Amino acid sequence: MHIAIDVGATKTLIALFSEHGRCLKRIKFLTNKNPNLFLSELTSNLQPFQKKKIHSITVAVPAIVEKDCSFSPKNLPWKNFNLVPELKNMFKDSRISVLNDADLATLFESGFYKGKVIYLTFSTGIGGGIAKDGVVQKQSASFEPGHVLYHFGDSDREWEKLASAKALKSVFRTSVRKINKKSSFDAIAFRLSLGLKNIINHYHPDVIIIGGPLGLIFNNIRPYLKDYLFPNVNSLPKLVKAKRPEESTIYGCYLYGKFH
Repeated sequence: MHIAIDVGATKTLIALFSEHGRCLKRIKFLTNKNPNLFLSELTSNLQPFQKKKIHSITVAVPAIVEKDCSFSPKNLPWKNFNLVPELKNMFKDSRISVLNDADLATLFESGFYKGKVIYLTFSTGIGGGIAKDGVVQKQSASFEPGHVLYHFGDSDREWEKLASAKALKSVFRTSVRKINKKSSFDAIAFRLSLGLKNIINHYHPDVIIIGGPLGLIFNNIRPYLKDYLFPNVNSLPKLVKAKRPEESTIYGCYLYGKFH
């Protein structure tokens, strides 16, 4: 069996997978801002799995991972945090890996398409990854689309302050999954187009995948996007909803744990 752990700025998801990729159990809990309390809650939720034969544990984190597996998330007050020793103490015979969450989601989602693929996740912030023919590229490590500045209204603002699920919840006063008005879809399409134009012209992808909570409603937004993109891009890539908008990362964890 394989364990996937997706550490998010808001919540953490643990998933137990069979050898053949079936998700057998999910556990979700709020991510405690205190790293010691978080680690305590994580290990407590993992205890029931200690009796099972776990081949791999793959941890997805919202940060660049250092060689010693430590990481410092931008949206959490953790510095050089390393949870591998605690996990190794619990699962002595398991292979443990810690990787960037967007790269793992990209690994899973890009496997369905050929050519250059860019995966974007719209959640607390905006992250993403770059792959070619299902292989995550080195340049993906420095790909931070959410922090690029765009002119909006009367000021320059980061893309994730305009188009992340968190930002949209603040604008529309409801969770992204509950947005259902055509005027709202049009307004979101404009906010998305600001970053998409830049990504398309710079990277020339064949496919762009939209994941995270925004992926749940992307099919309603896509018809409005073309009007904002066509005058500004030479060639429009295929724009698609993620196969598993809110679970891309844990399935990427499973794939990495099983095949790496």
